[in-house]
Amino acid sequence: MLGTFVIAGFRRRARAAAVLSGVGLVLAACSAPAASPTAAPAAQPTAAPAAKPTTAPVAQPTTAPTAAAKPAAAPTTAPAPTVAPAAAAGGSILIGLITKTETNPFFVKMRESAQEQAKALNVQVEALAGKYDGDNEGQITAIQNLVAKGAKGILVTPSNSSGLLDAFKAARDKDILVLALDTATDPPDAVDALFATDNTKAGELDGQWAKKTMGDKPAKIAMLDGTPGGLVDNQRHDGFLKGFGISDNDPMIVGRENTNGDQAKGQTAMENLLQRNPDINLVYTINEPAAHGAFTAIQSRGKEKDILITSIDGGCAGVQNVKDGQIGATAMQFPKKMVELGMKAVVDFANSGKKPSGYTDTGEVLITDKPTSGIDSQGTAWGLDNCWG
Repeated sequence: MLGTFVIAGFRRRARAAAVLSGVGLVLAACSAPAASPTAAPAAQPTAAPAAKPTTAPVAQPTTAPTAAAKPAAAPTTAPAPTVAPAAAAGGSILIGLITKTETNPFFVKMRESAQEQAKALNVQVEALAGKYDGDNEGQITAIQNLVAKGAKGILVTPSNSSGLLDAFKAARDKDILVLALDTATDPPDAVDALFATDNTKAGELDGQWAKKTMGDKPAKIAMLDGTPGGLVDNQRHDGFLKGFGISDNDPMIVGRENTNGDQAKGQTAMENLLQRNPDINLVYTINEPAAHGAFTAIQSRGKEKDILITSIDGGCAGVQNVKDGQIGATAMQFPKKMVELGMKAVVDFANSGKKPSGYTDTGEVLITDKPTSGIDSQGTAWGLDNCWG
């Protein structure tokens, strides 16, 4: 009996253990879902969204501008000028052209001529400019940039004849040929050579023609000058006075204004001068844009038949203005020739080591359809065939 009770007791304990085990499994199963939602949602939002925004937006914008910038760098490759074997062929020679401004038709023609010559001579050319007439700092920066790029020669129309001397010296110390175009430097040996109009002679031609055209009529002269202190400005001004046969303090000069060679400023200057001196009958202008501005002011007052205008440049627009009667005469100069001679000199220097020196007069021709005896001139038909711009 005892054995029977013992066996029965063991059986009851076994069933109880089984029941407890089942209850434990049920409880374990009930606790499992609470852990699963916590792990899965936390892992998925953290991994997926963080990885995508970091990779796509950052990588793509950085790559695209770099690829787009490469074509723009090609025309001004700096290492090319140092490649000696190609120098004889000219393809590796970098020549810089720095003008006073980008917008004046005279300098526009220079830049166009430089591009033409670059193809003809198989060289590279980089054209830079000051922001305005008289921007010495802008031209200095341009010279420094060309030196850094390994230019073999630099052609400059200096805004100020003595304002770029240190920059010229720094370039020449690195065996770079530095040539002045259109405007001489002070001192002249600050550059290797000068290719330019004789600006004093150009002004003198204007003055001589104006004197003969005015005849015995008393002159009341307005002087529309360029930029104060500019050598070319002074040379043209003084040349006109010499040609007309007067000094700078002559009472025939009833007014003067600076225009910086700008059309709008020329118009404003002429308006101011006419308001102060309505009897003006002769106007000297530093260049044709200033002359065109002056004519606009004169025409607005209905005085275009009463006032004679002279100018200097010889651009196609200016010659057309002579033909149309807006300008009486203009002294033509030849910017294309200046650039051609300068760039050829750089190529010769690169190939032979020979440097040009001194001053080369690139010519000046008076253009008018009202010629006077004793003064050489050409008509506007010739002028339009040989003009620039």
